[in-house]
Amino acid sequence: NTAIGGIIRKLDDLGLIEEVGKRHDGGRGQPATMLRLNPAGAYGIGVRLDRRSIETILIDFDGTPLARRAYDMVLPEPEEALSMVAGDVRALLDRLTPPARERFAGIGLALPYNLGAWLRRLDLPPEIFRRWDHFDFAAGLEEATGLPVFSENDGNAAAIAELFYGLGRSVDDFLYLFIGPAIGGGIVVKGDCLRGSTGNAGDVAVIAVAPGRLGSSPKSVDGRELLITRASLNALGRHLQANGVAVASPADMQAAFAAGHPAVLEWIDDAVEALAPAIWSAIALLDVPLIVVDADIDGGLVDALIRRLDVALDEHAPEARRPPRILHGTLGRDAGAIGAATLPMFFNFSPPA
Repeated sequence: NTAIGGIIRKLDDLGLIEEVGKRHDGGRGQPATMLRLNPAGAYGIGVRLDRRSIETILIDFDGTPLARRAYDMVLPEPEEALSMVAGDVRALLDRLTPPARERFAGIGLALPYNLGAWLRRLDLPPEIFRRWDHFDFAAGLEEATGLPVFSENDGNAAAIAELFYGLGRSVDDFLYLFIGPAIGGGIVVKGDCLRGSTGNAGDVAVIAVAPGRLGSSPKSVDGRELLITRASLNALGRHLQANGVAVASPADMQAAFAAGHPAVLEWIDDAVEALAPAIWSAIALLDVPLIVVDADIDGGLVDALIRRLDVALDEHAPEARRPPRILHGTLGRDAGAIGAATLPMFFNFSPPA
C-alpha cells in the first residue's frame, strides 16, 4: 500500500491522473478511490497517411479527438504531402493553450510500409508511389516542425489505439484487422502490440489466397492472389465501378451499402471467402481468442461482414477447434489517426518492458 500510494501521489503531482469519486461496494474499510487518466495530462498529434487519404488529428490523454484536418485523395508526391501535413500540424498546435503546449508529447506517424508495392493490385500509378519507398517522411516532418516524430506501421498504430482506448481495456490478446483502401492488421499479445523483427507482424495483406470470383477481380497470373486484392475497400470500389456505380470516396461505398446495392453484398461474400481461411491460418499460429474488425466505412457494413464471417469461420473450423469471437472495433475510421497520435504517449508513458 505504501509503494502504490507513493506512485499514485507522483502521478497526481505530475497531473497525469485525476480522482473521479469513491466506489462504495458495501465492504469493510474506507471506500476505494476511483482514478482515471487526466485528459489534460498530455496531448499528441497523429498523422495517418494512406494511399488514398491523409489525416492529421489532435487528441488528449484520454484519446478524445480535439481537432483534425483530412483529405480524401490519392497520395501526392512526398514533398507536397510533407508540406500539407506540416501546415496542418502547425494549425492544430495553435489550438492548444500555452500550458497545454507544455504537455505536448510529440507527433505520431502511421503509414503502410512499402507504399510503392502492390500498385497493380490497388490500381494506383507507380510513378508517384515508388518514390515513397525512398523518402523518409518521418525525418522530413521532424525537420519541418522541429518536433519529435514517432513512426509506426499503420496496422500496428490502429491496433495500439484499440488496445489503449477500445476493447484492449478488457481483453489482452486479439488479432486486429482494419479494412481500408488496403487491409492492415496488428497483433496484441499479453496487453502489448507484437511488432516483429521489421515491424510488420500482423501484415495480413500479403497472405496468399485463391483468386477472387467476382467479374471485377483482377486476373491471376499464377493461380493465386493476395488478401489485399479481395478484402479491401479498393476491391469494393473496383466492383462497384464495374457495376456502374461512381465511387469517389469511402462515403460513396457506404451509400451504396445503405441503398442495398447487390454489388456490395457480392463483395462481402468474396471478401469473407478469402478472409476465413486466412484467419484460421493466423489462429493456428497465434491462438488468440478474439478477432477485432474495423474499417474506413461503416453504416452497418462492418457488422454485415462480421455476421457473414462468423458463419464462414464456423464452416471452415478444423476438427476439435472452435472459432474465435469476432467483435466490431471501437474507433472506426479514426483508428489509424488516433493510433498515430497515441504513439508519442505510448512510447513516453507505456514503454515495452
